[in-house]
Amino acid sequence: MTTRAGFVALIGEPNAGKSTLTNRLVGAKVSIVTHKVQTTRARIRGVALEGDAQIVLVDTPGLFRPKRTLDRAMVAAAWGGASDADIVVLLIEAHRGITAGVEAILERLQDLSNRARVALAINKIDRVKAEVLLALSEDLNSRFPFAETFMISAERGYGCDDLKRWLGDALPEGPWLYPEDQIADLPLRMIAAETTREKLTLRLHQELPYQLTVETESWEEREDGTARIDQIVYVARDGHKGIVLGHKGETIKAVSKASREELEEFLGRRVHLFLQVKVRPGWLDEAERFSEMGLNIKDGK
Repeated sequence: MTTRAGFVALIGEPNAGKSTLTNRLVGAKVSIVTHKVQTTRARIRGVALEGDAQIVLVDTPGLFRPKRTLDRAMVAAAWGGASDADIVVLLIEAHRGITAGVEAILERLQDLSNRARVALAINKIDRVKAEVLLALSEDLNSRFPFAETFMISAERGYGCDDLKRWLGDALPEGPWLYPEDQIADLPLRMIAAETTREKLTLRLHQELPYQLTVETESWEEREDGTARIDQIVYVARDGHKGIVLGHKGETIKAVSKASREELEEFLGRRVHLFLQVKVRPGWLDEAERFSEMGLNIKDGK
């Protein structure tokens, strides 16, 4: 049997649905999903199987106008993921259409068209009428020569099977890149950290989620089959520590419980999760913190 394998980069504006689509195609949760923008920081790879093809999905950070070192590193990671891919899928939100951000992405995509096949996926199709979708598709295809166009709802699953089949057929022939039972190439320590950061992001509001990071400090496999995981939540200011802890520690307890339950489901065994909150004013400019997130601080300079 001839096998196929390759990298597929999902790109688009923040909140376009890249993480949701990654999880949908993989069939398991490997990427952080929240209603807040810019939650994916590193290029998270999920591994999906389609017949004899292994599709390695690169869920990139959302493309936006960067202002800080972290923002610039995230955008560099996104375009880096796209430039290294065999196929690029541009996700557009149906109800938002062609924004200034989308126009900027289309312009930059011209540089990639000679190196990778580029497909269009119009997401959240349940939010608009059919005639609006058709007009949007025609407009986008007149601006860029997409190899294929898909109408999907990553959240509900509409059209995702068609997209997955096309990706499997379009990838180059070659041996699989990962073991058959592997669904992500993230270390478990990072998956655990991302899980906790997702729960913090969902619980907190305003700018704070983007000024904190989570690191898995230690992971201990116990003789009884359980795992002890110790994590540190780094925040930039003293005032942020109180917000993360919450009144009488209620917020951090709720976050720890939610994260632990999801990790137990993911790992299929009991987990003992311990969180500490530490103030580290300069973490946004520390190379080590960027490395933990899978980013390069030099890309942000």
